[in-house]
Amino acid sequence: MTVAQAVVEYLSHQYTVDTVAGVEYRERLIPGTFGIFGHGNVAGVGQALKQYQQLDPAIMPYYQGRNEQAQAHQAVGYARHTRRRQTFAVSTSIGPGSSNLLTGAALATTNRLPVLLLPSDAFATRAADPVLQQLEQPYAYDITVNDAFRPLSKFFDRVSRPEQLFSAFHHGLRVLTDPAETGAVTISLPQDVQAEAFDVPVEFLAEREWRIRRPDADDDDIARAAAAIRAAKRPLIIAGGGVLYAYANDELAKFAELTGIPVGNTQAGVGVLPWDHKFSLGAIGSTGTTAANAIAAGADLIIGIGTRYEDFTTASRTAFQDPDVKFVNINVAPIDAYKHGTHLPIVADARKALVKLNAALGGYRVGADLEQKIADEKKRWNATVDEAFDTRYTPLPAQNEIIGATNRAMDACDVVICAAGSLPGDLHKMWRVRDPFGYHVEYAYSCMGYEIPGGLGVKRAAIAEAKSATAAGASDAEVRDVVVMVGDGSYLMMHTELVTAVAERIKLIVVLIQNHGYASIGSLSESLGSQRFGTKYRELDEAQHSFDEGGTLPVDLALNAESLGVKVIRIEPGEKVIAELEQAIRDAKAAPEGTGPILIHVESDPLLDAPSSESWWDVPVSQVSEPGLHETGFPDLRRPQVPPAQAARLTPVFIPFEPLKEESHDCHHHPNRCYKVHRDQPLHQRRRNRRCWGPHHLRLQPCHRRRDRRTAPGQPRRPGHRRRRRPQGRRHLGRHLPGQAHRGAVQVPRTGCRPR
Repeated sequence: MTVAQAVVEYLSHQYTVDTVAGVEYRERLIPGTFGIFGHGNVAGVGQALKQYQQLDPAIMPYYQGRNEQAQAHQAVGYARHTRRRQTFAVSTSIGPGSSNLLTGAALATTNRLPVLLLPSDAFATRAADPVLQQLEQPYAYDITVNDAFRPLSKFFDRVSRPEQLFSAFHHGLRVLTDPAETGAVTISLPQDVQAEAFDVPVEFLAEREWRIRRPDADDDDIARAAAAIRAAKRPLIIAGGGVLYAYANDELAKFAELTGIPVGNTQAGVGVLPWDHKFSLGAIGSTGTTAANAIAAGADLIIGIGTRYEDFTTASRTAFQDPDVKFVNINVAPIDAYKHGTHLPIVADARKALVKLNAALGGYRVGADLEQKIADEKKRWNATVDEAFDTRYTPLPAQNEIIGATNRAMDACDVVICAAGSLPGDLHKMWRVRDPFGYHVEYAYSCMGYEIPGGLGVKRAAIAEAKSATAAGASDAEVRDVVVMVGDGSYLMMHTELVTAVAERIKLIVVLIQNHGYASIGSLSESLGSQRFGTKYRELDEAQHSFDEGGTLPVDLALNAESLGVKVIRIEPGEKVIAELEQAIRDAKAAPEGTGPILIHVESDPLLDAPSSESWWDVPVSQVSEPGLHETGFPDLRRPQVPPAQAARLTPVFIPFEPLKEESHDCHHHPNRCYKVHRDQPLHQRRRNRRCWGPHHLRLQPCHRRRDRRTAPGQPRRPGHRRRRRPQGRRHLGRHLPGQAHRGAVQVPRTGCRPR
């Protein structure tokens, strides 16, 4: 048989075996293969898939796609919903077909999610050299486009001879099924080798089981962790995606209820506890709740479970302000267990570690004062979200209202999908999750365009889940509805997988929120002094070569979706937008499975922010700019319609590492930077300073001035003179020990923002 035929048959016989709480689960590791064919794989993997399709379609089902990157996203979405027990293989042609997979590989590896990539490669024999789409490097002739996968993959190999197939796939699938190592596994297949025939050992094609490794926690580590927890007065749990992948939800709930320790969750950890659980503080960090961030600020012990501590989770290392804070990290991956310089890493499966901790902490419980603070902070935040969901703006609603309407219209078991823009931050802090599988936001790579193909992958997994339940004896197991929430920016980047849903008649519900630009990066751009530059969808002003002031583009995205064969429901601006949106989602849910995708189009006001997290996200600010260029022609974007109660909550809370002398404005002798609130100034005047953060209607302006030989203290600088700043910047927090920051670091309210 050919190499490609051996690959297809081999993959059809691979199974994962997982044991959780004494129950064994056996799943097919690769339930299907995506592919877009070209001269690199049409006679190799393409021929093999066609051959086995005719012999038996169940051997290796083939799925068509419209973009190679999107196919990788589908595989990632499927893997996340199946808790890394299953994923898809993706076959591409050489050249652009292969390089289109690069973003998908990076996303899978960053998220610790398995996907098997089979990009084709140039001739191994070099008989025809160079071939069409081959990259040539004169200094190293063995380099091909596929070498770009090396830093993006958890495992990479190139099968230059048929005999190399055995070791390449054996080690590739070892990594694919290892929770500590998993990510993108890339096996490059030269196009001539794919079609080459050779003798394949029978044992290579036999069924093989890959047991998911779930290492137990060392007893000494558990004893040390238990002692640290008993000694803590204000402990806090940060739960990440590892809790979900280990099926440790019930043990985490038991742990919180026995000890009274509150739980904050990362983006990947949403769903570890229901939103209304007594000890669930919800999201933590830059896009977190005020409840989680208030508890984190005073925590003396952080118990990280299954989290990789990205900067949004730690609020750029400002979330934990106790100078003596310690970390106990439980993670199956050593790289994550040892983060923040912890002296108490526990390299183990989250569920097994929690079982032992629950036994070791019998009788321990936090103080009543902490429990009361948890209840008070939860009550305050829930009231904040209620107001954000229920406040109505016309004719265009706020994104908060749209999120609230979608949340109310969905059932507990349904899944919301998102990835990039302002939506992930708003969903993280406000979405009220009720099911461990109910929230799927890709935020490790935050890839624009992931939403629709990722949602399609989740929907495939939900359909397979229902079929499996029915086969196991469940009567009429219902398929979860999958609702994709996507902005127009992400939609325009990768919406073509809607055609895939149309072709397979997959009921995928898409809520398309159009605000005519990149709202998230516009807000971030404005807060950093760039005035929403390049973030609006406008016609070109040729005189200024600007896309910021022209007319709104006459783009009808609803009509675009209709042209692809999608059923579209339009929600027109007006007073009944939210009521009509809720009804539209319920109507879409009522549509029977197998009727194809449904898109709901609604417009929103991009200048209405979500409630503040009272937290921080560190983004560099330009150190110099030309005087006067940012002072004219800039509109005041303050929104007078912001409810007074919401505006009051956005008043900054100063939590300095050293006391600031607020009465001393002339602070060139003060060791800290001095921050003064300028509420009464027009926005363009507040913008004059190059370090400015916060919501649109409130700015915090640093007013530190250094003594300069050419400018007397307190005197205005000369025209054209650039004021000097201290060389050490606030953003260099990585140089300090965990829990510490340099002098002058200040926590400032921020709304959730995301680049692009």
